[in-house]
Amino acid sequence: MKNRFIYLALAATITLAGCDRNLDIVNPNQVTTQVFWRTADDALVGVNAIYSTTHRGGISRWMPFYYIIRSDIGWSQSPDPGILNNMDRFLISDYNYGNAYSVWNDNFIGINRANQVIANVPNIQMDETLKQRYIGEAKFLRAMYYFHLVTLFGNVPLILTPSTVGDRPSSATIPQVWAQIEQDLTEAIPALPTTYGGADLGRATKGAAYALLARTYFQQRKYTESITPLQWLVEGDGRTIYDLVPNYRDNFLITTENNRESVFEWQFAENPAEYTDDDTETPNHNYGTSIAQFFGPQSIGWSDGECRRWVVREFYEPTTTGARDPRVEASFLFDSTDVRGPAFTQIYGRTFLERYGANNQRVWFRKFQNDHWKNEEGYRSPNNWRYIRYADVLLMYAEALNATGRTTQAYPFVDRVRQRAGLAPLSTVRPGLNQEQFLNQLKHERVTELSGEGWRWNDLGRWGDLGPQLAVRDPGFANFQRGQDELLPIPQTDRDLNPNLIQNPNY
Repeated sequence: MKNRFIYLALAATITLAGCDRNLDIVNPNQVTTQVFWRTADDALVGVNAIYSTTHRGGISRWMPFYYIIRSDIGWSQSPDPGILNNMDRFLISDYNYGNAYSVWNDNFIGINRANQVIANVPNIQMDETLKQRYIGEAKFLRAMYYFHLVTLFGNVPLILTPSTVGDRPSSATIPQVWAQIEQDLTEAIPALPTTYGGADLGRATKGAAYALLARTYFQQRKYTESITPLQWLVEGDGRTIYDLVPNYRDNFLITTENNRESVFEWQFAENPAEYTDDDTETPNHNYGTSIAQFFGPQSIGWSDGECRRWVVREFYEPTTTGARDPRVEASFLFDSTDVRGPAFTQIYGRTFLERYGANNQRVWFRKFQNDHWKNEEGYRSPNNWRYIRYADVLLMYAEALNATGRTTQAYPFVDRVRQRAGLAPLSTVRPGLNQEQFLNQLKHERVTELSGEGWRWNDLGRWGDLGPQLAVRDPGFANFQRGQDELLPIPQTDRDLNPNLIQNPNY
């Protein structure tokens, strides 16, 4: 699927969240639903359009800011005060802030594209197994986009049918949104295959749906319920499909995408003719990601998002050979990406010392950058975003077992992750931990394994750790207001158009 991008022109005409902008004008050159949904090829195009939504700037560029930079591992020194205040310092300056609105907008675009498939594909005469697979993919993707919305905005409208001009859906409660995500994933699982090959590599699989379902339970602290999908992945059929790859760095290189550790990843490719964040400007649409440009080091990218130095110190535990944890070099660009220091550390073809001097303490996230194959960044990165890795699944399984009183049984799954990094098994260096101690250890293990991959904000929320006490390692949290800043404000533009949308607490 990496080089097979087929889009649905119909999807470009979506009305966001039922908002009526009084622009109900018929375009005579545009395909309509009455003539489009007729063949198996139409169904395929429709499903591919849902995947394509991940290429849009709100999801592939700005959403990582809210999951990474807004958390305690990231921060910004951007010259753009909008990024500083809204994405880092919890100083919301505008309820219609454009970058937040694009996250809201693009996820709802993905949902409406999924709704079109779910509503129309059942009526197409085609192979029944393939039909059910397409519907399953649409339900998986709708669940994923709603997962983003509920964890960022909370009480969002549940829209389960194709939008039409004049729709004004009411806000759903957070439990209602979670329940719909659970239902979509539960219904998708039986229809999805365990693996794909050829041009279909990268599509949603049964394992991807199980993993996102487990994550859905996790964010609600339903640890008992999460055991079943995690067991399928770790001790059931999934154990023969997924595993940790020997080289940790292989999870972030364009040459080793969709490897055995990848449970689900967003497929990106480079279109040299691209000139827009939109994915509907054929043939000039964007099907890459610009996050590498926005997270890229100073003088390479815009450096609008970077890593806190305290995160690097979490990796100080030596390996069994006395060497440094290899995940440091794979995860960060800083003065000692090369353990020998700034004179040996390469930053896109030049040493750190040459670019920034000997005393620069800045740290940039290296994952999903392209320094392994070129000496510059841009707006069309083809490096896939690894949305769910098997290492994350193993750590989730350990956390679920610990949370349900089976701490001893949880050790082996943490051991697998640590041993891949060359660290001694936790069962050897810290045996006999109680439930609270084991959870504290898991918090460390998740930072060292998953930093910069977009899960830190949700981890902190699940653990109940979001709050101003985090200011000791991220000064932006000094402004954090409990009962408000766990969620972003519902865009006021949409509330003005739709009075049924309820603003989040304390905004």
